[in-house]
Amino acid sequence: MAIKPEEITSILEQELQAFDKKVETDHVGTVIQVGDGIARVYGLPDCQVGEMLEFPGGTFGLALNLEEDSIGAVLIGESAHIKEGDSVKETGRIIEVPVGEALLGRVVNTLGQPIDGGGAIAADSFQLLDKMAPGVVDRQPVTEPLQTGIKAIDAMIPIGRGQRELIIGDRQTGKTQICIDTILNQKETHEPGGSPVYCIYVAIGQKSAAIARVVETLKEHDALKYTIVINASAADSNAMQYLAPFTGAAMGEYFRDKGMHGLVVYDDLSKHAVAYRAVSLLLRRPPGREAYPGDVFYLHSRLLERACKLSDENGGGSLTALPVIETQSGDVSAYIPTNVISITDGQIYLEPDLFFAGVRPAINVGISVSRVGGNAQVKAMKQVAGKLKLEMAQFREVQAFAQFASDLDKATQLQLKRGQRLTELLKQGLASPYKLENQIIAIFAGTNGFLDMVENNEVADFETGLLAHVAEKYPDVVESIRTELKVTDESQASLTKACEEFVATFNQGK
Repeated sequence: MAIKPEEITSILEQELQAFDKKVETDHVGTVIQVGDGIARVYGLPDCQVGEMLEFPGGTFGLALNLEEDSIGAVLIGESAHIKEGDSVKETGRIIEVPVGEALLGRVVNTLGQPIDGGGAIAADSFQLLDKMAPGVVDRQPVTEPLQTGIKAIDAMIPIGRGQRELIIGDRQTGKTQICIDTILNQKETHEPGGSPVYCIYVAIGQKSAAIARVVETLKEHDALKYTIVINASAADSNAMQYLAPFTGAAMGEYFRDKGMHGLVVYDDLSKHAVAYRAVSLLLRRPPGREAYPGDVFYLHSRLLERACKLSDENGGGSLTALPVIETQSGDVSAYIPTNVISITDGQIYLEPDLFFAGVRPAINVGISVSRVGGNAQVKAMKQVAGKLKLEMAQFREVQAFAQFASDLDKATQLQLKRGQRLTELLKQGLASPYKLENQIIAIFAGTNGFLDMVENNEVADFETGLLAHVAEKYPDVVESIRTELKVTDESQASLTKACEEFVATFNQGK
């Protein structure tokens, strides 16, 4: 039977339609130099900044320098096996990390891979590491408080959700502890009816033992379940340390963009700047002041700008940032500290002299400031703590010249006594955040002079006893402050009566 030409034509047409015209091409380059965690690659003309490059042995690199005849890439992970002449593949992917609630309770590395032995993480989605911060139109003013549970901060230097508050001071003055206490205090936001705050702790360039202690503290207080720990320890490469804060920001943005609330701690950005300086110098970028690259300010500003309170149209979520900066001998006017001070919305300065004098947390009230916190402070705290910062500042002044004056007038003596009692009242132990209503009752007693007749070494006992007395005899006052977040005239009268009763019984007990 003869085949008709029309049949052959139709069969050929069908075959041609089904034929995939696409030709798969692999973009492959060659390593021309490798060392110190940096590789120079020849080829790859279509490579983008921030693109992942695949090296032999499953190691990835990040393209940072796009030059005329080569690419400078930082190697992420083990790189000892990579040698000159190895082939390098383009992946076509800009660097991204897994994000989502599946990461809560886990310790991960910079790439979001688990390093706590808890098995694989089934992440909800992936997010770009480096992203544009929301514009001014997409934001709203910071008005919602983020309670730290630390009396001195919540009363005098309050932090709002969406704020960037710098924790600055010399090494070993309690900077990390303030951040950890703040994370522990978010536990009550996860109780039924609360507005939960999910926390991310980014450890940059620290000893593994110190990070293990932080994780253990969070576990002990049942706070790890709502926290992600990102570990880029001192043993990790400069590239891992440089990228770690951006990983934290990306994971925090997941909660922010879903209308939830996130808190990210960058501990610390001094070591982050040093890691970035090392990467930049190895990539042969021109050094600037103190050998830091010219874009080190932009590095930190684009990181911290990602923390904000989104407008209601965008879900109303927030991301709060607590960057930490370590100073050398209290030099807050050095290059990196001044950079970060000018980016953030205030700073909490921890002073070594206060720390060694036993005032802990060692917050210097004079230098510390919150540029938006007053708007985010609850009304009850404003009512009782309004005078506190002024009284503490006056006390510091009076204390300075009281050392040299032999006889002081009565008003100055009273100022000194009040300041000493308030200093004792604001002292707080490690990992012991206070509930808001207890802070308000304690500060009410301090600012209204009920502690003036108590000895310095008895202030802690007085405070404990007073809180127990009010909770037992006036539970309705405690409940009123907790629910209404303000001190009504009736509550004020009851608190005054409670303080007077307790002062009388306390003095009798002595």
